[in-house]
Amino acid sequence: MKKLLSLFLCTLTVGPLFSQKLTRVEKKVLTTIEKNNAEAVSFLEEVVNINSGTLNTKGVKEVGMVFRNALEAIDFETQWIDMPIAMNRAGHLFAETSGSKGKKLLLIGHLDTVFEEDSPFQQFKMVNDSVAHAPGGNDMKGGNVIVLFALKALHEHGLLDNAQVIVAFTGDEESTGKPLSVSRKDLIEAAKRSDIALGFETSTGFNYATVARRGASGWVLEVEGKRAHSSGIFSERTGAGAIFEVSRILHQFYTDVKGEDLLTFNPGTLLGGTFVNYDKTTSKGDVFGKTNVVAQKAVVNGGLRFISEAQKERARTKMREIVANNLPETSASISFTDSYPAMGPTEGNMKLLTLLNQVSLDLEQGEVLAYDPGKRGAADVSFVAGYVDCLDGLGTMGSGAHTPQETVNLNTIEALTKRAAILIYRLIH
Repeated sequence: MKKLLSLFLCTLTVGPLFSQKLTRVEKKVLTTIEKNNAEAVSFLEEVVNINSGTLNTKGVKEVGMVFRNALEAIDFETQWIDMPIAMNRAGHLFAETSGSKGKKLLLIGHLDTVFEEDSPFQQFKMVNDSVAHAPGGNDMKGGNVIVLFALKALHEHGLLDNAQVIVAFTGDEESTGKPLSVSRKDLIEAAKRSDIALGFETSTGFNYATVARRGASGWVLEVEGKRAHSSGIFSERTGAGAIFEVSRILHQFYTDVKGEDLLTFNPGTLLGGTFVNYDKTTSKGDVFGKTNVVAQKAVVNGGLRFISEAQKERARTKMREIVANNLPETSASISFTDSYPAMGPTEGNMKLLTLLNQVSLDLEQGEVLAYDPGKRGAADVSFVAGYVDCLDGLGTMGSGAHTPQETVNLNTIEALTKRAAILIYRLIH
């Protein structure tokens, strides 16, 4: 773990390189991006105004078709991959050019948002001349638009000829379909045919990119107590009850598991009483109980974030040990569900950061450093991190992602598209 963190800290000190003069070809690409920027903003507004909450499978596919048409117009071969009906996920859009020139690239985005059809936040709306309220505009339809218009500019100058570039826009990043062996199979297979993956999730500013992301998994704690009249609680016959036992376990998680760098865990819901009902699909539940009855059931649903598989397993082992040490007349069990693997700060990722840093300096956009993985959530790029070098956080800038206050800064789209286009160009040439 110490070696991993030391590696990460090294990435925080990537210094300025000698300026590399932009080539004549690169300058032409930049001019094209400037010419197309108004179209890019209009395109973003169009796709934002199509609701594509993860569970709105029709809307997710509709957004996918808009991007599909645009990618086919620049000579990408496209494929819509449906997910099984039982998964209740729309599917994924893949698009590809073929060739053997330069590095083989995988460009990752997602079509879905956290805003479902019943959300009051549905429309793209200008706040001022540079900022728009936009559900999913920042996370991450804006990143998808950057991918599209960077490729569009490169295509206009014939710079994608004989290069392998795969665009993968998943339809369930905000709530991954299960099993992962099905929902992420195509993304992983694309990575196995690639050298480098670039993720276009929300940018954290011109001066940062993501070389590491924490993984995410879920956990469910279930506790049983002995239902009895409350006058008997703490007695040898009745014991502690489910709520005292679940309180003990959570407190020990806090005192005994907490502490490792970049490890966090959170109990998101807790229900306890005589009878407990919880719906995993809607994350809603209800309980029945009385103050004069010892609780017989408690359920906690939580999440776990980690920077490596080893760290994840250490935390799970400690949690299992705590769960097994029960108060009188109680029992407990804990189960874990994998969601996103960790993306560690590898040497290859650092080299990509160095290249992006050089691009940014050549564009006079400033130095680019590694962003703290403790401040970022999980993302699809983590699924491919075991196969290719990765860099993420190349998307749009904004604020309030996942909230009704989500905004996207339209004034930054042109500059970020330029950065993406030149990075892609230098990787494939």
